[in-house]
Amino acid sequence: MQKRNPYAISFGRIPTQYINRNAIIDSVIDAIDSDYVDEQAFKLTGIRGTGKTVTLSAIEKKLKNDDNWIVIGIRSSADILTELLSELYSSVPFLTSYIDAQLNLSAFGIGLNVSKKSPTTSCAYALKQVLGEVKRKGKKVLITIDEARKTESMIDFVQEFQILIREELPIYLVVAGLYEDIESIENTDGLTFFLRATKYEMTPLNHTSIRDDYQKTIGVDFEQADKMAAITKGYAFAYQALGKYVWEDEEHSLSDEVLRKLDDALAEKVYNKLWSELAPKDQWFLKFIAQKDQMSASELLAETKKKHNEWSEPRKRLREKGIIDTSVRGMIALKLPRLKQYIENRQYM
Repeated sequence: MQKRNPYAISFGRIPTQYINRNAIIDSVIDAIDSDYVDEQAFKLTGIRGTGKTVTLSAIEKKLKNDDNWIVIGIRSSADILTELLSELYSSVPFLTSYIDAQLNLSAFGIGLNVSKKSPTTSCAYALKQVLGEVKRKGKKVLITIDEARKTESMIDFVQEFQILIREELPIYLVVAGLYEDIESIENTDGLTFFLRATKYEMTPLNHTSIRDDYQKTIGVDFEQADKMAAITKGYAFAYQALGKYVWEDEEHSLSDEVLRKLDDALAEKVYNKLWSELAPKDQWFLKFIAQKDQMSASELLAETKKKHNEWSEPRKRLREKGIIDTSVRGMIALKLPRLKQYIENRQYM
């Protein structure tokens, strides 16, 4: 029987084979699991396919194995405060008993409607009482929100979260989201706390780790594994996709057909959406940048016949979206694998 492919390209699913962001995972867990907690909120950010969800899931998994932690995953599109209360009630036995005995949450559709107490009408008040009970039991609550984006519910929750941590309640938050979505929340008036929260960018995976993984998992030689790792540019989705298609190839070769499948997957899962969200001017500049693996800013301006001030804003947007690398002074390079080929192919559509 053929072994199951260890690589996967479905977003949200944790593949059998993947490279952990151990530095980020350990940093977050060490910070919130310390006896002396300085921070209670963290942000994971990057473009699609950089491993945000996998990293968030790894943090959840580690803390779920610790009896001192209650881990609750919430959708950013939900009524976060109400859903949080509901999840705590339904999944934590001692809180189920506490709420049934002490709080009438019938206004939120939570708990038994048999209490003689008047219904609690403030969700924020109810959450404080529940977290007080969590603290008395010596437990902590971690809230995780994937694909976080700016919604009224998200803003209300972050504002309430600031109050809860000021009252020294044991609640912690890790969110994951696209660059622009996280920035949109950060730039909302009154959410200075969220702006100051530690942010981890999903930087490229280590070249050596990818190469060694391909050698060990697929069984290709050092030279091919090294070439494969270089093609991915450390982009987590490309690492999974290229591994998947080389694994499926009968010869485990880096053939033209494998590269075609990789390009199709990148286009369908990531680049089509990424491209559609770019400003027309950003797309226009990228068509020139994609002519080479890298070029100087002066060369780009000469090619486009534009002035520096006309390039500065597109440059800022493309850099912040993780599309171009400007870390070498005066130079511009595409950060994403085979984006050059994608842009070239678009011109023939």
